[in-house]
Amino acid sequence: MIRVLIIDDSLFIRTVVQDMLADDTEIQVVGVASDGIEALEKIRELKPDLITLDIEMPKLDGIGVLERKREFSPFPRTLMLSSLTSEGAEMTKKAMSLGADDFMLKPRGIKNIREIGAELKSKIKNICTIAYVTSKPASRDEIAKNIVLIGSSAGGPPMLDVVVSNLPADLNAAVIITQHMPKGGFTAALAARLDRISPLRIKETENGDILKRGMVFISKAGYHTIVSSYLDKGGIQGGKIVHADSPPVHNVKPAVDKTFVSAAQVFGGRSVSAILSGMGNDGGEGTEAIKKAGGVTIVCRQEDCLVYGMARSALQREAVDHVLPLKNIPGKIEDFVKSISG
Repeated sequence: MIRVLIIDDSLFIRTVVQDMLADDTEIQVVGVASDGIEALEKIRELKPDLITLDIEMPKLDGIGVLERKREFSPFPRTLMLSSLTSEGAEMTKKAMSLGADDFMLKPRGIKNIREIGAELKSKIKNICTIAYVTSKPASRDEIAKNIVLIGSSAGGPPMLDVVVSNLPADLNAAVIITQHMPKGGFTAALAARLDRISPLRIKETENGDILKRGMVFISKAGYHTIVSSYLDKGGIQGGKIVHADSPPVHNVKPAVDKTFVSAAQVFGGRSVSAILSGMGNDGGEGTEAIKKAGGVTIVCRQEDCLVYGMARSALQREAVDHVLPLKNIPGKIEDFVKSISG
């Protein structure tokens, strides 16, 4: 049983979050707090396993709570509930740097808050079981000859935890993850969080990044991540990242299709793609491009996805080689990369 303390200055949010968690037999809400001072008192008294933590609160805000976590041993695992604003993104990045374990974005409009219920429960369970990586191998200054492409949207972040934490440290490929998120800094916070749990090095994309072996790149929100051909001084061909500030595709930016299609043109049959949970049609065209280029295409099975729109779009194009349980996707990626690296 995971013991949860809900911390938010909004009575409505406290009530709704408590209600969303009430029907899960693995989670017990042990208390609520309406400000940071009360939160610290409740943490001492109730010793929860996890807290959901709002950022903007009276008396002491969420950042202030995290700044005092050294007063506790241990401090509960922490899930930030962040507003969809640029200020919210900056505060989320700061919270992650202070030791928050994960974050969730509150939907726009109070009436939509219940939409996050399934993902909230998934994140709570994931945070309490995930292990942090304490050391990583030295970074390789080696051009990636192979590419792994992952696309996700709603419901994707907890699935990304499973994938990146189970890829091997010696993976002979670069990885690009395109997760739909609003611009302003949330993808940087996602990259920082995933870097804690993966044996691979993970960063947010920057314009001009060279795709190196063993590196994972999180597509920066607000730009499409385009893979362009790159030739190093030794004549070795690989890829580099170009940020395109072109219009949204499928009403999103970054779009999975943009990344997959451009990567297929550069890496061809040395590409493997995976579509995880997500709504809409993004990813279908890109998966088809990988398939036609001779690469291997994967989608996660429906039972493991919060939303199945993106995967269904790829399936409808008959462009999918493997439909797999989430837990089997990292192994299939590893097997494919090994098969083309011999």
